[in-house]
Amino acid sequence: MRRQGLFVILMTFAGLVFLYAPIVTMMVLSFNSSRLVTVWGGFSLHWYRELLNNEALLDGAWLSIEIAALSATAAVVLGTLAGFVLSRFGAFRGKVAMAGMVSAPLVMPEVITGLSLLLLFVAMEELIGWPAGRGITTLVLSHATFCMAYVAIVVQSRLAQMDGVLEEAALDLGARPWRAFLDVTLPMLAPALISGWLLAFTLSFDDLVISSFVSGPGSSTLPMLIFSKVRLGVSPDVNALATIMITIVAACVFLYAWRASTRLGRRKSGAAGTQPSGA
Repeated sequence: MRRQGLFVILMTFAGLVFLYAPIVTMMVLSFNSSRLVTVWGGFSLHWYRELLNNEALLDGAWLSIEIAALSATAAVVLGTLAGFVLSRFGAFRGKVAMAGMVSAPLVMPEVITGLSLLLLFVAMEELIGWPAGRGITTLVLSHATFCMAYVAIVVQSRLAQMDGVLEEAALDLGARPWRAFLDVTLPMLAPALISGWLLAFTLSFDDLVISSFVSGPGSSTLPMLIFSKVRLGVSPDVNALATIMITIVAACVFLYAWRASTRLGRRKSGAAGTQPSGA
């Protein structure tokens, strides 16, 4: 029994090292004064200063944030509608086909998705003149297309767990359907919407394959710029940018975990305080 427990601990430790050793190495090398990865030239903030002067990377990062925010918002709207239709409308003709079409981007290779969207945009431009070329518009539409599937799955899961009694009670008390949705359904669905938005934002911000197909001149996202730089050699300012991004994400995760644990502690203390004392 003790050997089995030791084996589990060792495998867990090995898995954590396998996951986080490359990230820690990259963060350490971002403070290396030498341009060479294999040579440690001493601690320095030189590459962080160089990053501030690298307008291409900064513009690419801001463009990726803008595209990810727009794509995530559109994906939440479309994915929520799809999730509601598949969860609340019961059986209807074509439901299985619709569910398959909504879930298709989850299993479709990104190369196929990117090529299909490129051909679609080219055909649309020839037929109706929109979109005019490839750029931010095509990137947002493409990212929203495959991110919508993830949001729909999250919303469907949340709707399956929700109790419809509260909505029915609101309707029985005279509330209109839209009022019941805003006052009852939407607050209960909010965690799923936030999770879906964050997931869609991350997927859009990280996408490289589809963006390579549907982007145009002047619309290179941050993953595309980093990939082009890495092909010519690892640039230390890329390590600096990645370190900043990892630090921001880690800070947000720790802040959320701290607030969640604080709220849980308050609830437990409040519940303990309301319990009657024994005789």
